[in-house]
Amino acid sequence: MVAVDLVVLDMAGTTVQDGGLVERAFTAAIGEQGVHPGDPVYADMLAHVRATMGESKISVFRHLLGGDEARAQAGNAAFERAYGELVAEGHCAPIPGAADVIERLRTAGVKVALTTGFSRATAGRILAALGWQDIADLTLVPAEAGRGRPYPDLVLTAVMRLGLDDVRAVATAGDTTYDVQCGLRAGARIVTGVLTGAHDAEALHAAGATHVLDSVRDLPDIILSARR
Repeated sequence: MVAVDLVVLDMAGTTVQDGGLVERAFTAAIGEQGVHPGDPVYADMLAHVRATMGESKISVFRHLLGGDEARAQAGNAAFERAYGELVAEGHCAPIPGAADVIERLRTAGVKVALTTGFSRATAGRILAALGWQDIADLTLVPAEAGRGRPYPDLVLTAVMRLGLDDVRAVATAGDTTYDVQCGLRAGARIVTGVLTGAHDAEALHAAGATHVLDSVRDLPDIILSARR
């Protein structure tokens, strides 16, 4: 059996506490497009944001704004700006035990990649706020991989950049159904959902997760047992 040599971890909701920041930043961003809480379309838009947690944010705004590229780009830029401001204000913390998980995996010889649906600028702000600039072997955003989740590009780009020979040597973990779909489409051997973020156990199982865990804290035992 192929050993797990790479773990691809989502950021917000999986290794980084979200605390509703995505929804707060979305509300600020869509407000700049003239849509506000209480407007008839706001609730449907927010429901779509919740359902597509994990997807590239520019893709979400393209859908919400009817494919109007200029408005989608403006909305996405406003979202990234609002999210970055919230991070700068201190509304950002690691999931308890996440840093220890990454250290334990890397000490055991497992490479770790952190991935996100945010832009590089926003990902950089999060990593800097946590002091995580060097915590992983690789960090990736959709613009650096081709397409965001649920497409397999983030995982496959990590495989190529970190020099793996076999996608069966990969495990993934994320808090959304899109994270699960991304891992499955990339051919990862272990595709884990965690319950610290957007989607519940029923949704993660339905998406095809091989494991559903309370937290990323529980992941190393599964990964390291798969290396024995």
